[in-house]
Amino acid sequence: MTSERKRIRVTYSTLSSPDPLLHQYFDEDVATAKANFGNTYPLYINGKWQASASTFASTFASTFAKHSPIDTSLLVGHFAEGTASDVQAAVAAAKAAYPAWKATPWQERVRLLRKVADLISERLFYISAVVTLEVGKNRLEAIGEVEETADLIRYCADAMEANNGFAKPMANESERNENLSVLKPYGVWGVISPFNYPAALSGGPAGAALIAGNTVVHKPAPEAPYSTYLLAECFADAGLPAGVYNMISGHDEPGKAIVAHPAVAGLTFTGSYAVGMSILRNFAPGGAYVRPVIAEMGGKNPAIITAKADIEKAAWGVARSAFGLTGQKCSACSRVFVHSSVKAAFLQRLVEITEKLVVGDPTIRETYMGPIINQAAYERFERAVTGAQAAGGKTLTGGKTLDRAGWFVSPTIIDGLPSDHYIWTTELFAPVLVVGEFTDNADAMRRANQVDLGLTAGFFSEDPQEVQWFTDNIEAGVLYINRAAGATTGAWPGYQAFGGWKGSTGTNKAAGSHYYLQQYLREQSHSFVK
Repeated sequence: MTSERKRIRVTYSTLSSPDPLLHQYFDEDVATAKANFGNTYPLYINGKWQASASTFASTFASTFAKHSPIDTSLLVGHFAEGTASDVQAAVAAAKAAYPAWKATPWQERVRLLRKVADLISERLFYISAVVTLEVGKNRLEAIGEVEETADLIRYCADAMEANNGFAKPMANESERNENLSVLKPYGVWGVISPFNYPAALSGGPAGAALIAGNTVVHKPAPEAPYSTYLLAECFADAGLPAGVYNMISGHDEPGKAIVAHPAVAGLTFTGSYAVGMSILRNFAPGGAYVRPVIAEMGGKNPAIITAKADIEKAAWGVARSAFGLTGQKCSACSRVFVHSSVKAAFLQRLVEITEKLVVGDPTIRETYMGPIINQAAYERFERAVTGAQAAGGKTLTGGKTLDRAGWFVSPTIIDGLPSDHYIWTTELFAPVLVVGEFTDNADAMRRANQVDLGLTAGFFSEDPQEVQWFTDNIEAGVLYINRAAGATTGAWPGYQAFGGWKGSTGTNKAAGSHYYLQQYLREQSHSFVK
């Protein structure tokens, strides 16, 4: 169906397309996706689609229902509720498949994973439509995410190729000696992915692990099971051998079982700081020896706007990063510190932009901000706004839950919140931006760094010396300078390395960059004497 369509590319840097075919394709596939809703979807274990082990082989009695946050009466489908027994079966399959997959020449692994990436690109608009319908992401962000998924896999394939499979010569003692440093896979690799980027943060790490020669057991978020089912289809349809990639949908049980399984040799987790730290404390030392964990654990991301900033750039950059995906990005801008001399002008323009953002059904072309993911997030937003107002914060715009069929809330800007309020330091995963004022740049930097998390940060100043000061002192892994497209958001594989510092990371290495793929490999030294 999609193979005959023109290829259209959208990235987070552009988030636009003048090509009307993009919108035509997307609208067509939204309609197709809705027509397919209501079906029942299995697990993928050892090369087969199957029901949970807790059910009879021919039934799907153990399932959970997924409804759209756009319209809570809209049933996306029923999905197999994976269990610890299913994880046991998947790990066994992955372990059995590992020797042959490890022995597969890296060139063949790269070929197969590039085929996965190509299938994702071919199915771009259908997968994107499903991401929009079950997560609430607007069309351009959804299309950008799915294309990023393919590019993350391609980037790792290119890295494997560019490094010749990571077999590199070392210095030789004499002509009779030959020394090599070789990177080799670990074994079974677990991937636990979040709802907000169900394709990219599933396909990216799974693809990297597989290219490296590991086999994968993947547990997606229960809020986005159809998106990850479609991604699993791409892995299956590319012709990977049975057991190399496995997918277990469900709630908490399968994720906990993966973390607890002694045969899982490594793990990639994307999610909250609290859960990530628990995994780091328990998984890494929980086996017979220390096991690697690649963890991305969110952010409480600041933007600093100095007296020398371009206010128009700053206002657009902050608005886009604060309210894109309804604030449910680990890279979302949730704190802004603005110099007192430009604060009034900045806030006036920021409020103007924010109040023009279209909130509503994200399948509609004009919508910028869709719903928040579920009732728990909806109620968390309500508590945060109410608590901020009670503490003396002034709501400049928003602060409302919207009376609609889904979990809709308004983009919210709060000024004057006391500096000791929890919103300054706690990741809300909601469209709530708090504004602070400063007169001394050093004070702004101190407050920006005064959190446990350090994922992204933005800076607006036209003074090169101030820019250098910012990059020298900010404690975050991804920095954006004078970026109207997004003050703290918008990394793309091969262009911006995406990884945090401090409590935002388990490794201090970034995805989509020079050092990511190597994390899925371990080093071995080979010394030959002729």
